[in-house]
Amino acid sequence: MKRYPSVPHAEDSPALFDGGHLWVQELLDGAHLRFRMEPSGALRFGDRERVFRDGGVPLAYDHAVRHVRESLDRAALRAAVDDVGSVVFFAEAMHRQAVAYDWHRTPSVLGVDVWDEDSGRFLPPDAVEQIFERLGLEPVNTFEKEVRAADFQPESATFPQSAWREGPAAGLFLRNKTGGRARLPNPAVELDADPEPLTGEAEVLAARYADDERLRRVAETVDSREGAVTFESLFDRAFESILRETHARLDHGQTTLDVGEFRSAVAARCRAWLAEQE
Repeated sequence: MKRYPSVPHAEDSPALFDGGHLWVQELLDGAHLRFRMEPSGALRFGDRERVFRDGGVPLAYDHAVRHVRESLDRAALRAAVDDVGSVVFFAEAMHRQAVAYDWHRTPSVLGVDVWDEDSGRFLPPDAVEQIFERLGLEPVNTFEKEVRAADFQPESATFPQSAWREGPAAGLFLRNKTGGRARLPNPAVELDADPEPLTGEAEVLAARYADDERLRRVAETVDSREGAVTFESLFDRAFESILRETHARLDHGQTTLDVGEFRSAVAARCRAWLAEQE
């Protein structure tokens, strides 16, 4: 599966500003995700370095993989291209890195780019935006379209408010229609993740993270998508939601919390909450 090229800093990309027009998008502090659909209809996923094998999806990516599997309009993709396997999608899996987004309203996946093997190129940003929307996935938000590249000054650029949290964007993602791209991080936003270990009793942490507000929001989402809230659907979604925020802390070498015990405690919270709703 095609790998995404590294995106240089704007300071190292002077040619990007020589001419043409730029799309100015939000630079997201997410985890790299790539995927494509096989002719059989099966979806293949990977991060920047590896392709996930069957049953080998990292725990932190569960929410993103589920989201794509449930949201992607496979029929629309088949209708759009002759060979579905020739198209690779690149996105941000939105789970916690350094920036704390509003996880309740931030989609699990935000589309960034599309590679077309038949033409041997990345598609222009306007086409990328339309494709993700047509296939049922939300694209990364765009702050400005068709900005004259010669007028854009990286050293004096301003950073708008993020679409996904209360605060400024982590940076700008600059791109043109010929495949040029660069990143401009916001110096006011800390992007060096240094998670603390997650320690404590499983039941105490389950009460903190699987609180009534989270379970209510998850239940509303399940109800709107599936029409009924079962223990299994509530627990699966709630645990994925918690992992979006805590995966780095759970993976910390000094974490003493047993993941299995934590899962069981969250499951008990879900059962108790459902019983209260009857």
